[in-house]
Amino acid sequence: MSTRRTQAERTDSTTGRLVEAGRALFGGNGYAATSIEAITTEAGLTKGAVYHHFGDKATLFRAVFVAEQQWMAAELERVALAAPDTWTALLQGCATFLNLYLSPRCSRIVMLDGPAVLGWDAVREIEADHVLRVLSEGLARAAADGELSEGDLRIRSHLLFGALCEAGMLLARTDDPAAALPAVVAEATRMLEALRA
Repeated sequence: MSTRRTQAERTDSTTGRLVEAGRALFGGNGYAATSIEAITTEAGLTKGAVYHHFGDKATLFRAVFVAEQQWMAAELERVALAAPDTWTALLQGCATFLNLYLSPRCSRIVMLDGPAVLGWDAVREIEADHVLRVLSEGLARAAADGELSEGDLRIRSHLLFGALCEAGMLLARTDDPAAALPAVVAEATRMLEALRA
């Protein structure tokens, strides 16, 4: 039996290495200060791998942004599954969302560079498939359990997500995000309490 990897497996391995190197370097240095050469050196690959699989640095960054959103969504889903009820899941999920921005990598890629590199339309499209989707599902579960007052869940999801993103931007731009986090989470919790049935 051959242990030779298929072309698809080799492609997945190469693109995965490039994305992980991109997450580390874009997250640490920012988009503008990160070169394709630095990424390929970090990944142990050649520049040709970036051009072959992504075409350019901006397209690689988009894949990095998607990977960051997938990581965030997975963290939020993990918290929701561990919560004792849907209301607690919503509260803890929002606190976790804000806590994720204490990661300089996440803050840099999602809040600071994402909109500038990809544009708002692309960012919102990607977020809708990941973090906004998880928030919307959480609100829907809480509403189904009678935890929320009457209202339009789609509008509420977007308004709440917008507020949380703005809070994330506030944390990303403050000198001491960890010190600011408790006050930001407390205000987000007060905002959520206004939606409770």
